[in-house]
Amino acid sequence: MSKRIYGQTESGRPIDDELIDQLADEAERGYSASQLRGKRRGRGRPPLGERAKSVESVRLDPDLREETIERASEEGVSVSEIVRRALREYLRSA
Repeated sequence: MSKRIYGQTESGRPIDDELIDQLADEAERGYSASQLRGKRRGRGRPPLGERAKSVESVRLDPDLREETIERASEEGVSVSEIVRRALREYLRSA
C-alpha cells in the first residue's frame, strides 16, 4: 500500500498519516498559554469583533494628534483605540 500524502507544510514537509498522528499526539498533550499567545490566525489585521468594520479618516490638528499619540503610548494601546474610546464616550454622553 502506498503512502498517502494530503499536502505539505509551509516548510515543504509532506503531510502524511505519520505526521498527522504526531501532531494529534502533541495536541492531546496540550499547549501552554505562552505557546499559543501571539499566534496570528492568518493574514490581515486581527478582528475587533464579530462584524466587519469600516475604516474612517479624521483630520487632527498637530496638538491633538500629539496628545492622542502620548495617551496611546501611556496606556499601551493604538491611536485608533484612543479615537474609538473618545468617540464612544462622546456619543454616550450626548
